[in-house]
Amino acid sequence: MIPEDWKRSTLGECSKFMSGNTPSKENLAYWSGDYPWVTAKDMKTTLLNSAILGLTQVGKTVAAIAPAQSILVLTRGMTLLKDLPVCVVMQDMAFNQDIKAIVPIIGVDPYFLAYQLIANKSIILNLVDTAGHGTGRLDTELLKSVVISRPPLAEQRRIAQILATWDRAIGVTERLLANSRQQKQELANALLHGRRRFANHVDRWKYADFDSIFERVNRKNTVGNTNVLTISGERGLINQRDYFNKSVASANLSGYTLLARGDFAYNKSYSKGYPMGAIKPLTNYDAGVVSSLYLCFRLRSDVDACPDFFRHYFEAGLFNQEIDGIAQEGARNHGLLNVSVIDFFKLRLHLPSASEQRHIAEVINVAEADEKIFVAQLQVLQVEKAALMQQLLTGKRRVQLPVPLVERAA
Repeated sequence: MIPEDWKRSTLGECSKFMSGNTPSKENLAYWSGDYPWVTAKDMKTTLLNSAILGLTQVGKTVAAIAPAQSILVLTRGMTLLKDLPVCVVMQDMAFNQDIKAIVPIIGVDPYFLAYQLIANKSIILNLVDTAGHGTGRLDTELLKSVVISRPPLAEQRRIAQILATWDRAIGVTERLLANSRQQKQELANALLHGRRRFANHVDRWKYADFDSIFERVNRKNTVGNTNVLTISGERGLINQRDYFNKSVASANLSGYTLLARGDFAYNKSYSKGYPMGAIKPLTNYDAGVVSSLYLCFRLRSDVDACPDFFRHYFEAGLFNQEIDGIAQEGARNHGLLNVSVIDFFKLRLHLPSASEQRHIAEVINVAEADEKIFVAQLQVLQVEKAALMQQLLTGKRRVQLPVPLVERAA
């Protein structure tokens, strides 16, 4: 139920839809003009202006132009398989054929409508079709049929203002997080490459064979462990159900490799940020199992070494060049690197003493803890904003309007 003074209507009833296009590159107007050019890669923020976009601009005569205060929604692309980019343009902008522009009718606030689209993301993504073309496609007529609720215009604007305040707080926290990550990365690279040293550590770094520091873990899952793990770039070794919302493991787990806390696993598939595959230690659980496709190892018990140092060493990509030297070229096309176990364990590590390893790890861990504070703050803000959106955009929680606006709305 919605409040009595709210209305329910479809997107098609409360807005006009416009289609984008891509002008011919032979047309000189494609390369010059007064209108910033928007494609899917530009739709990474709620508000778009020319300062955010690249330099490509087009002329009005050869492109579809979304007027200022209209909404852009991605309707075709791989991104639609997991997300629904939505943004309000702050000025007239050109846009391509993968995007629809939604121009609200009089009485509908564009920012409020954009928030309604975001709030209905799960419903809209269920309308995305992938059959026959291998990418996400959102039919315009289906999008037009999505039903939204809206209060009087004054309340729409007030709701949008409140949610925009949360967006600004989230944006500030995202920038602080990005800055913290960059500082941590620069610090880690300087320490892990030996460019930055501590006054009490002056010994030269040494080279060591991988198998002199680590030993392979290939124990089978004879204990019936059902904690099936996968490697996430941000979360490390994580339960498959927590990561995929489903299990993609075999029914029979006896052939899987059993890991104990502190063991490392190497996923030989390259992914974004991990051109030679990701190496992660098991830190989230006492035990778990991974596919036999993973190459697993642990520190030798007779070696004095710091596990956290190697966690940062692998994460910073210091082992990538070594792996690149043994990876079979032909296997890269399908994403799985052909790295033999024998060759892997004969690769070389460039290492400081164990005491300097621990010192380096301690410093990076402090920077990592600062980063995690911003991550936690960002997650809290996002969760609280989502809860507030659910209340405000359904009328379950009403906003207070200044008296003159209340009288005007009445």
